Amino acid sequence: MINKSTVDRIMEATDIVEVIGEFVQLKKRGANYVGLSPFANERTPSFTVSPAKGIFKDFSSGKGGSAVTFLMELEKFTYPEALKWLAKKYGIEVEETVEAPENREEENHRESLMIVTAYAAKFFHESLLETDEGKNIGLSYFKERGFSNDTIKKFELGYSPDQWEAFTGSALKEGYQQEFLQESGLSVKRDNGSLYDRYRGRVMFPIHSFTGRIIAFGGRTLKSDKNVPKYVNSPESEIYHKSNVLYGLFFAKKAIRDEDNCYLVEGYADVLSVHQAGIENVVASSGTSLTVEQIRLIGRFTKNITILYDGDAAGIKASLRGLDMILEEGLNVKVVLFPDGHDPDSYVRNVGTNAFKKHIEDNKKDFILYKTNILLKEAGNDPIKKSEVIREIVESIAKIPDSIKASVFVKECSHLLQIDERVLLSELNKMRLGKVKKDAQQQVSRAAVDAEQAQLEEPVEKQAKESDSQEKEIVRLLLLYGNKMIDWDGIANTYIGPFMIAELSDVEFEQPVCKAFIEIYGREVENGVLPEEQHFIHYPDKEIVDLVVTLLATKYTLSENWYEMHKILVPDEQANMKATILGAIFHLKKQKVGKLLETLRTELQKTENEADQEILLNQYMRMKKVEKTISDYLGSVILK
Repeated sequence: MINKSTVDRIMEATDIVEVIGEFVQLKKRGANYVGLSPFANERTPSFTVSPAKGIFKDFSSGKGGSAVTFLMELEKFTYPEALKWLAKKYGIEVEETVEAPENREEENHRESLMIVTAYAAKFFHESLLETDEGKNIGLSYFKERGFSNDTIKKFELGYSPDQWEAFTGSALKEGYQQEFLQESGLSVKRDNGSLYDRYRGRVMFPIHSFTGRIIAFGGRTLKSDKNVPKYVNSPESEIYHKSNVLYGLFFAKKAIRDEDNCYLVEGYADVLSVHQAGIENVVASSGTSLTVEQIRLIGRFTKNITILYDGDAAGIKASLRGLDMILEEGLNVKVVLFPDGHDPDSYVRNVGTNAFKKHIEDNKKDFILYKTNILLKEAGNDPIKKSEVIREIVESIAKIPDSIKASVFVKECSHLLQIDERVLLSELNKMRLGKVKKDAQQQVSRAAVDAEQAQLEEPVEKQAKESDSQEKEIVRLLLLYGNKMIDWDGIANTYIGPFMIAELSDVEFEQPVCKAFIEIYGREVENGVLPEEQHFIHYPDKEIVDLVVTLLATKYTLSENWYEMHKILVPDEQANMKATILGAIFHLKKQKVGKLLETLRTELQKTENEADQEILLNQYMRMKKVEKTISDYLGSVILK
């Protein structure tokens, strides 16, 4: 467990804009920063970071919190893991209380897998650099490929000994459990229950998560046996989903953001060679077909992708249709081919950095125009095939969300296809209209379901929602104004927070998270402390953090020149704090009294005993007087 003084130092050092900026491209807007949500698919930014409050709020997914919460949501870190990541970033030594040896497995299943893969990476890396077998086989291979010591160390390349149980035996001896060795894919279970190494005799390419932790491996055989697969990759696990991972992204993300472009290659060696040449904005899909999730990962940092192909015409044609996904996500795509069967790895080693860059600059072609040329050559003079090409090109253009950009491509492609621009536009509009109709039908269906659900909603449930709203308003006011002094007629020399807690001592909060907040706030007040926003923004309970950030964050902020431009005065709740605070307290009390009255009415209808009816009726009349008193008080405070 990390001690409080260390946590405080981490929180003081953390710049939330700097932290989140490593994962999301942020742009300044007024006092805040905005960007595209990393948690939802959106084209209009709704993700907001407030440096003044030290919080983020994602209005698409509803997530929000501090820098710690962000890491927990995005990388599925535990609270201590997120703190340790921040501590490492800001060079803060983490002081922890001593844990018992039996806690070695760590707090949860996911972290146990992470610990195993970290140990494996260290084992393979040391095997490569410190054993005779590793040096003679693995290191020699990497050196022959031209990889420097710095590259080998930076990407933590390794070697798995050509023995059945070299790694597995070492891991078991160190106390790592069979369950996690098997689940991570590092070891394979025999029929008799024992384990053996999956990657024996292979050079190892660790795959890093977005935050730099090792989550999987790719192992390449150095044997010429055709029956042995060239590459063996980690299976899917709780920490590794290949469709959500790009090889090299952890090392490339800053360069991608700085260059406003991402080079996409196919394999591990391509990434290593191009990166080593000083071109660091390069990632690979690791031999798998490009996925929407991978495209969106790139889209967090740039809208420009340049695909570096190895010149294999058959492979290029097979991938053309899949690349339409990039257009659909609103990204710009260019294509570069390499000559004489070269791939990015061999070409950059052959010609060097400057010539490699020049080749890209001189030969990059826009994806749609490139696709048009490729398909036209294949169609030749066959009119049927040419009509199919035209339809396929229009389908690609139809996926571009930017209508101006799409119209430019229509104009360019009309020349290449030798067809009237109006014909292409007509076909494009048909496709778009069909998509709009289909989307509209789906929306109508969803709306019908929502309407039906709303009709089924009982009045009691509606009352519950209203109660939640009133309770949240109390929490919001405590957060914003709890530490401000009261200077009202008849009330002075006290703070708003303790005053509100005292006034609400007879109110039972129903929403669990609001109830928990009020209890925490009340305990702090009893201890002589007025807790402020940051106390709750960094609170360990995620539900408390979610509540607080939702109440503090606003999607829109009023321009400073609003009144000057429009002469429209927007009411300010701080202008009459007495009305704001007392109004919230008594509206909540009135709502609670209303629920009690509803309960009493129900009981009166069900009760047949006259004595019980009289008791219930008296209670009902007393509560009606309380309700009238509150209503009269609200009228005098709010309206006058």
